[in-house]
Order: sequence, then structure tokens, then C-alpha cells
Amino acid sequence: MIRPELAARLTRHRETLAAAGLGVFGLWVAAQGGYLLPPLGLGLAALGAAWGLMAWRRARFSRPVATPGLVDLDEGRVGYYGAGQGLGGYIALEDLSEIRLLHLRGAHYWRLKSATGEAVLIPVAATGSEKLYDAFASLPGIDMGALTAALDRRVAAQSLWRRP
Repeated sequence: MIRPELAARLTRHRETLAAAGLGVFGLWVAAQGGYLLPPLGLGLAALGAAWGLMAWRRARFSRPVATPGLVDLDEGRVGYYGAGQGLGGYIALEDLSEIRLLHLRGAHYWRLKSATGEAVLIPVAATGSEKLYDAFASLPGIDMGALTAALDRRVAAQSLWRRP
């Protein structure tokens, strides 16, 4: 009954919609009056707004799966299991020294480089790549807004973060 493109967009933004629902519920609780409900409702609305901002950025970060392979996040290590492309490997977040976004053959790839010079290429459109948002957010001094905005540009190579 719903067009497939609309269903895909709603599915991609389901966390953002849930946060908006919490914000609206908080405003409704605040409008009920009294001494207890307005601060409680405004607190819920603020929580919904903060959650909505993070959910919106996370939804912009994730892409539809179009590349074979699987991204894994396990105990502070990011891994990619490439499907016969010569790509793959693991890198610990604490050893990560640089994040670049490469545009190769019409597709975007994360290039994660360690302090020892090892690099792992991860397709942005791989299964499980949405896990990278939370992994990258834990890095010191990273600008997640700039990281998300870089996904919409078609630049050959963008250096997005270096360990201070």
C-alpha cells in the first residue's frame, strides 16, 4: 500500500520518528499543567530533541546496502569481511590514527589507518556500516557533522579525522 521508496525512507528514519514522538509526548505532558507535569514534560521534550538530533545524524550516515561484505564492531575493534575484493581486516579504535573517505569507481570507502601504517578499506554501503557511526563518535576530537556531510560530496579523497 505504501510506495517502496517511501517505506525505505520511513524505515531509515524510524529512530528519528520515535524521538519526535517522545518530544511531542513531552510537550503534551507539559501542557497538562500543575507543578510537577510541566518540568517533567519539558525534560521529556528536551530528551526527545537530543535523541532526535543524534538519530537524524545516524540516519544520514547509514546508506542502503549495495556492496558485498560485512562490517563488524567487536570490543573496540572495527572489522570488515570483504567478499572476494581483496578488502578486509580489523583495526582497533585505540590504534586508529586517521580516517579518510575515498571515492573510487563510483563508490565511497572509509580508509581507516593505524599508527603502524596498516589500513583497512570499508565500503560505505556494506552491510553493518551503520555501526561505524557510534564507533567513530567515541574518537577524541571528531566532528560527526562534518563526517556525515562528507558522505554527500563526490571528492576523490577527504581527510576527516587525525588523532591529536
